[in-house]
Amino acid sequence: MRPAQATIDLSALLHNYRLAKTLSRGGALAVVKADAYGHGAVRCARALAAEADGFAVACIEEALELRQAGIQLPILLLEGVFHPDELALCVEQDFWLVVHAWWQLELLEQAALSRPLNCWLKLDSGMHRVGFFPHEYAAAWQRLRACANVADIVMMTHLARADEPERVSTLEQLRQFDSATKGLEGLRSLSNSAATLDWPEMASDWTRPGIMLYGSNPLAASHELGRHLQPVMTLESRVIAVRELPAGEAVGYGARFVTPGPARIGVVAMGYADGYPRHAMDGTPVLVDGQPAALAGRVSMDMLTVDLTRLPQAGVGSKVELWGRHLPVEQVARHADTIAYTLLTGVRRVAWHYHG
Repeated sequence: MRPAQATIDLSALLHNYRLAKTLSRGGALAVVKADAYGHGAVRCARALAAEADGFAVACIEEALELRQAGIQLPILLLEGVFHPDELALCVEQDFWLVVHAWWQLELLEQAALSRPLNCWLKLDSGMHRVGFFPHEYAAAWQRLRACANVADIVMMTHLARADEPERVSTLEQLRQFDSATKGLEGLRSLSNSAATLDWPEMASDWTRPGIMLYGSNPLAASHELGRHLQPVMTLESRVIAVRELPAGEAVGYGARFVTPGPARIGVVAMGYADGYPRHAMDGTPVLVDGQPAALAGRVSMDMLTVDLTRLPQAGVGSKVELWGRHLPVEQVARHADTIAYTLLTGVRRVAWHYHG
């Protein structure tokens, strides 16, 4: 079988959730949207189910997958519902839902439900994707409170720049949140992964750790707490061919890389059809048999090439770590002008192995 594979360390996932929970003042919803950031939502939720306070997903399809797999903990729909018929499913399956627009609030007011739902009322405090503006938030809260289909209300917002050292914009979002929710009863949810790690003073009754659960540090590599995270996914393959080339030879599509001297080029069974970024630049780090090496040439659909010139013992069959336990995915992302989220959620066509 083709040697490209992703290994998922569920014990690392549990370690990261425990760290998030330790840093949370109250409950911590494990965010497993987008198939648990590409790690497998069902397997990850089952691994966390004994300790998690609940889960968060993007939409009802993702939530139903977890229920069908036997997950009974609370599940929050971060985008809420898209159609009136989904409200009855939310009651049947005991889903919590975010309300971020007037039309969603009106669906709740007009529905005939057998029991009320727990709702999370979203404030647009500055990110400007979804949510009620500060000047209308209290009115939305009052209408939810008056609605017979609504049980508890959690007040929430999402932070746009909590992962940046410059803190002014986050402080402004907090000011907007405090002002908009003043005098309103209910728990609060503000902290994403970056805020959980770097804003211990933030009063968030519910945190929503996402990328940190999977071992990716959303902050600077030097951040103390971020260094305690353990990578969950290791993406690996093997060298399947070696080319001995003289100086001046072009490698791969577009002749982007030209050998500066006599070179050994290893061909690895991994390409952009597997989720490795096509736009990764020459010099992107890889590990070959645990030793540092680098990408040499443009990534193609099924293969990529690495420079083995300084690794004379490496050859056909050598193990190649593309990112994971020993090579942080953030490093690869920087060389591909992207973010760890994109790489992790994009892995496909590889063999999947779970342990821990």
